[in-house]
Amino acid sequence: MATAPKKTSAKKVDPAPAPAPKKTSAKKAAPAPDPVPAPVKAPAAKPVSAFMKPLTPSAALAKVVGKGAIPRTEVIKKIWEYIKEHKLQDEANRRMINADTKLKAVFDGKAQVSMFELTKLVNGHLK
Repeated sequence: MATAPKKTSAKKVDPAPAPAPKKTSAKKAAPAPDPVPAPVKAPAAKPVSAFMKPLTPSAALAKVVGKGAIPRTEVIKKIWEYIKEHKLQDEANRRMINADTKLKAVFDGKAQVSMFELTKLVNGHLK
């Protein structure tokens, strides 16, 4: 008896769809560089920020920081120098500033203010 060869069941495989060809855009060639380079322009002047604008202190504030127009940032620095020089920072709570006679006029009559109020109170004395 002859044996018949086994038939293998052939599975039909759907071929994967071929990827679509990518579209290539025609790139323009870069222009040839000029043989003479263009003159370099100086950078434009940077605008002065509002913090650096010189402001005139009131008479009460001028007793602490001095007369003449100075930027707001310098006013705060000079006030802190004055506070540390005269040891006006509260020993128990370092966030509080005790006012002497000069600072009391700047602090609108308050005997003690927090360091967070300092800038707000000083801004009222700058023009």
